[in-house]
Amino acid sequence: MTKRTITVPLHIIDLHGDGFHPVLDIMVFGKPFKVVLDTGASRTAFDHDLLVQANEQAAIVASERLSTGLGTNTMQSSTAVIENIRMGEMLIPELEVAVLDLSTINIAYREMGHPEVLGVLGSDILMKYNAVIDFGKKVLKLK
Repeated sequence: MTKRTITVPLHIIDLHGDGFHPVLDIMVFGKPFKVVLDTGASRTAFDHDLLVQANEQAAIVASERLSTGLGTNTMQSSTAVIENIRMGEMLIPELEVAVLDLSTINIAYREMGHPEVLGVLGSDILMKYNAVIDFGKKVLKLK
């Protein structure tokens, strides 16, 4: 059986001379959010405050591990199991995400006039679904 390819539109955000971020729309808890597509992130991570705003009942569990990356290796990390994440026509029934303080990213985005992001879509998803990123067509293809 051949796996179906799902195509998800990408929005390319110009960081005003400091490069670009590919952003995509997702649905979590039945609400729309934006996430940055981050091939350098080992796993998907959501912002703690925005996650709690989206669902006060989100079961966030403190982790013993400190998160590496994002310019630090001392960031306190938590995790949450998120059900029914939708990206375009793709439904991810369950995903454990890292839960971090990503407020500095959203502060920078706001200062540049960009919308807030719930977090980053990491390589855990990209590997599992054989992702192909097409910057020319501005799409993410998932199998």
